[in-house]
Amino acid sequence: MENKILGLHHITAIAADAQRNYDFYTKVLGLRMVKKTVNFDDPGTYHFYYGDEHGTPGTILTFFPWEHIMPGRAGTGMATEITYAVPEGSLEAWRERLARFNVSSEIKEHFGEPYLSFTDPDGLQLNLIVPKTPDTRAPWQTDEVKADIATRGFHSTTLSLKEIDATAGVLTDIFGYRLLAQEGNRYRFITDAVANAGIIDLLALPDGQRGHTGAGTNHHVAFRVANDAIQMEFREKILSSGLEITPKIDRDYFFSLYFREPGGVLFEIATDNPGFTVDEPLEKLGSSLKLPKQYEPARGEIEKVLPVLK
Repeated sequence: MENKILGLHHITAIAADAQRNYDFYTKVLGLRMVKKTVNFDDPGTYHFYYGDEHGTPGTILTFFPWEHIMPGRAGTGMATEITYAVPEGSLEAWRERLARFNVSSEIKEHFGEPYLSFTDPDGLQLNLIVPKTPDTRAPWQTDEVKADIATRGFHSTTLSLKEIDATAGVLTDIFGYRLLAQEGNRYRFITDAVANAGIIDLLALPDGQRGHTGAGTNHHVAFRVANDAIQMEFREKILSSGLEITPKIDRDYFFSLYFREPGGVLFEIATDNPGFTVDEPLEKLGSSLKLPKQYEPARGEIEKVLPVLK
């Protein structure tokens, strides 16, 4: 595979209630719980991964459900929208489905593509969009969310920024994206390295209020590379650009590098390898609590602290 950024790998956000978060994403939106583990730095908190059947990069939304954390405020210096691709003709069905769960939504449009805008129980901004080019990825289906409406994975994410030029430079000069279109203060960047999950929108908000991390906000955006050899080449590129970046960190299911781009958004570069089946077979993904090996001796104590999911 080419030495390129392959669009989005995953997006990580913050929630205030594990059960409520689990119910919304698996039951209302119909995503698969791909992995149930804990925060590497705070093993008393879950780390949930939702995605398609395999947990394919480009479909993975993850959460730290810190119980009773205060609400955050979306604003500049963070990712402020997460957009999933859905099939043509599905928006009205989604609008009706969300209404059944008392979730209000609104149909809008960007760049000629209609989308349904709504928030999760913590106020995290989500969109379901019908892309001009149909998304052919195979969806995860549930009894209630069938293939005719099911999400295909990420379409894009939006970064809200006081000033976009330096961030755009990271996307184009380091990550290989290009400016596709502009609509008002929204600038759409795309990579041709992948067919899906390859769009980043930059929203220029010079007078915008800075975001505050908490429940209902995004923690970081992870970009995808094929393996850790390519990942380390990008590490050198980022260091050469004058930005600081972490050493490679083993996250059990992928390897990670983290850096803060000039606009303030925390970026991650994550690998495809080794994937989510390293500790569970495909058919059992997300069915039991998996712990980083350093926490396995404390499993009993950790399980006492974590909320029991129904």
